[in-house]
Amino acid sequence: MFRGVNALNLDSKGRLAIPTRYREELVRLANSRVVITVNPVEQDHCLLLYPLPEWEEIERKLVKLPSFNASARRLQRLLIGHATEIELDGNGRILLPPPLRDFAGLDKAVVMIGQGNKFEIWSESQWNTRRSEWLTATEAGEGELPDELGSLSL
Repeated sequence: MFRGVNALNLDSKGRLAIPTRYREELVRLANSRVVITVNPVEQDHCLLLYPLPEWEEIERKLVKLPSFNASARRLQRLLIGHATEIELDGNGRILLPPPLRDFAGLDKAVVMIGQGNKFEIWSESQWNTRRSEWLTATEAGEGELPDELGSLSL
């Protein structure tokens, strides 16, 4: 289970050091192999990083979507088309491909957000902007919770 917000830096080659607290789990779950792809949500230009087995499960579902459905094809093209398999190096780093860095607007300062079975990788400035928008919307009572969360107690 991946959780937490981590402020990190890309090095000059575009490598990202995975925080130590996640490395053992990635070795155990995925033999240090991860898949990184784009987030297809319009305003959320971030990257999604999955342990390889988690990604393979999602990919199996994506390829079964109907090919004549325009929305399904768009999702397949974005998620599968940008999916890149990467192995953690001996120092626990991954090299983020330039097209993916460009998509997410990643420069030096990035934020890695644990999301249970995956991570999101954001530019720090974009993360701060979106987080502020979400907090403002929450405080204003905007947006409805899905029915499945109706019985959740925090």
